[in-house]
Amino acid sequence: MTQAIERTTPDGVVCPIEIEDDRTGLSVETLKRAFADNLFFIQGKYDSIATPNDHYMALSYTLRDRLLQRWLKTLKTYAEQNVKHVYYLSAEFLMGRHLGNSLINLDIYENVRQAMEESGLNLEDILEMEPDPGLGNGGLGRLAACFLDSLATLEIPAIGYGIRYEFGIFHQSIQDGWQVEIPDKWLRGGNPWEIVRNNETVEVKYGGHTEIYHDDKGRPHVRWIAAQSVMGIPYDTPIPGYDTNTVNTLRLWKAEAGDDFNFQAFNSGDYDGAVASKMRSETISKVLYPNDNTPQGRQLRLEQQFFFVSCSLQDLIRRHLSLNPSLDNLAEKAAIQLNDTHPAVAVAELMRLLVDEHNMDWDKAWSITQQTIAYTNHTLMPEALEKWSVDLFHSVLPRHLEIIYEINHRFLSDIQSWYPKDEDLVARVSLIEEGAEKKVRMAHLATVGSHKVNGVAALHTELLKKDVLRDFYHIWPEKFNNKTNGVTPRRWVLLSNPKLSALITEKIGKDWLTHTEQLRQLEQFINDREFCDRWRQVKQQNKQKLARYILNHTGIEVNVDSLFDIQVKRIHEYKRQHLAILNVITLYQRLKENPQLDITPRTVIFGGKAAPGYFMAKLIIKLINSVGNVVNRDPDVHGRLKVVFLPNFTASQGQIIYPAADLSEQISTAGKEASGTGNMKFAMNGALTIGTLDGANIEIREEVGAENFFLFGLTTEQVYAMKAEGYNPQTWYSDNIMLKTVIDRIAEGDFSPGQPDLFKPLIDSLMYHDTYMLFADYQSYIDCQDRVAEAYRNQEQWTRMSILNSARVGKFSSDRTIREYCQDIWYVNPIKIKLEEYKQDKAGIHEF
Repeated sequence: MTQAIERTTPDGVVCPIEIEDDRTGLSVETLKRAFADNLFFIQGKYDSIATPNDHYMALSYTLRDRLLQRWLKTLKTYAEQNVKHVYYLSAEFLMGRHLGNSLINLDIYENVRQAMEESGLNLEDILEMEPDPGLGNGGLGRLAACFLDSLATLEIPAIGYGIRYEFGIFHQSIQDGWQVEIPDKWLRGGNPWEIVRNNETVEVKYGGHTEIYHDDKGRPHVRWIAAQSVMGIPYDTPIPGYDTNTVNTLRLWKAEAGDDFNFQAFNSGDYDGAVASKMRSETISKVLYPNDNTPQGRQLRLEQQFFFVSCSLQDLIRRHLSLNPSLDNLAEKAAIQLNDTHPAVAVAELMRLLVDEHNMDWDKAWSITQQTIAYTNHTLMPEALEKWSVDLFHSVLPRHLEIIYEINHRFLSDIQSWYPKDEDLVARVSLIEEGAEKKVRMAHLATVGSHKVNGVAALHTELLKKDVLRDFYHIWPEKFNNKTNGVTPRRWVLLSNPKLSALITEKIGKDWLTHTEQLRQLEQFINDREFCDRWRQVKQQNKQKLARYILNHTGIEVNVDSLFDIQVKRIHEYKRQHLAILNVITLYQRLKENPQLDITPRTVIFGGKAAPGYFMAKLIIKLINSVGNVVNRDPDVHGRLKVVFLPNFTASQGQIIYPAADLSEQISTAGKEASGTGNMKFAMNGALTIGTLDGANIEIREEVGAENFFLFGLTTEQVYAMKAEGYNPQTWYSDNIMLKTVIDRIAEGDFSPGQPDLFKPLIDSLMYHDTYMLFADYQSYIDCQDRVAEAYRNQEQWTRMSILNSARVGKFSSDRTIREYCQDIWYVNPIKIKLEEYKQDKAGIHEF
């Protein structure tokens, strides 16, 4: 609320002054007052005893107040208009830090910076105090976060549903070159962004058995008698759009016991037993992706997935019924998107809720379920297409197994009717995999229970049609479509790379932030010497920033004039970080053979986490660090080659890394990467890509031009053909002298003094299997890296290529992706939010 008062000047002139409300005002003076109030009244600190975390908390509450005004108006508008919502179900939401993103989306970054400066504080220091919630493991969770940003920016009614993990993905420490996992205590200092909604708690059941009963009309029904129940507590976080009044909701569920303290057990001296129920229940939302190498770990994973799915579906049904007389029109008001197979049990749970809890007949419930749910597949890797043992499913979710069997029975009956001559088709498409241990195929369940199934890059979608879900595509070709992933330019350029953003905006205006196709206008400046010089200066300043970060976190000093060759992503054999380290050893071998060799100086930077139970990935991390330990200390190298492994790669670390990269490593085996989004972030920030024809690399290359992309390696068709013919990696090893030298150096312990067999499991895997075709792609990769080195010597041409990469990747904004989802899958429209001036007398309690 703005108040008008009058002030009389010394010469007698009466001047009106407007004073903003301290909760909603955006001026520098108002922000200063609000910050000081929050520091005093919420944090309970005065300036001289306030800690840096107090400053962060106070400023975050200041921003949250401004978001709340928009958030509540958004919720009110949606309810009044009874709009259709997108419900995005994801096991991961890797949001990154909220404060900086909120500042840019509210367009008050400069005002807040000035307010903090006038308060004697540095905004950058405050931003660094925010923990980076590790509620995801990589691209899947980061994509979900980008989608929420775009949904709000495009004014699409949406709620993100997930789990409020007490400990997110582990904090990665590197000790003696090995990854060590440390709990990620992201909630330790408090979370100012979330609001708990205890009144909307839901109950989730597990175990037990089912029984049949009859209603008063003699009709049979099934009752689930559960053995255990857990309470789901919702925690809401505001998600603001850019340059709009829309603020959508991320709702994360925390598991708690219904009765969390057994007083009788406590009084009898059984102190552990008194809180056993509480501990068991809270385990469900304790850790992101518990290790599933044990039966207990697998059960916990299934319990986690069902927990957030059941909470979310019960919640959206409650919302629907608060505005509609029945669930008959659920599909007209709700679009449920399954982000990969983790939430696939939603098909069975929605059927249970409709049939068992709301007494809907099966056929009607099935029609609503299929019309409401859509499924995004994110992987071609067999191990990621989740399957649960039937015995485990029966133990944890007995009613859902019955429902899955019924869905399968009806589906297979249709298949036998539609395709009577294909006797094997029934087994191939069944929701149940037969064998020594029967398993529930979750990807099949998601496909059968959805009205749309999409891949996340053009190649990925084609491979789904031709391979992974081939039979389903043959049955329902109309279900399948492609939605190439995208990333938000607000976080990944505007926030991460402010100097480049300012340069772009100076030249083409700021509309590119929501219409990235306008970046094409930068092409007119590729021969403008002043513009190119400034582009290069921005890149150099970003490299200097990263170099300082590397020095502070690893103690390694790097040459900012060298080629920054970067690969940061989840560590996995198919992503082939070990291929990149083979190139490092190749360059090192050349220098050892000829110390006077004139090579392009190169800093090779790695980052990423290995799953705790994935030994080979952890061994790759050890190899990278071991090679770096030798190369970085060798006087023959003279600083011309450096290897860096940055520990604990996070979204916030990515905001420093992507703007500084010269070369983006996207080198997965063709046909293995679904899409990739790191490739898009690098390209938007002007990095050139070295990559295979895999995932979204293909589309990036099409957009930026083949001449601005360093291509190497086998195609997907060649990979399949070579394996069909009987690929023998030892032949490639024997026929390539340099490859043999490189592998032998590792095998003989040159990078593991005193432990010659340290890397034997990795070497044996390559020599006898080489599942991901490193040996077959090695020489092509080395030759391509030589072309990269030569191109980097011509800085003027490299800069032009860099500009063209940024200019031509506008397609890869998540805004474009979301528009396509809205048009082709969700059938939802934007809703304009009209912000009203906040008035205390119209908020909260009224006197009568």
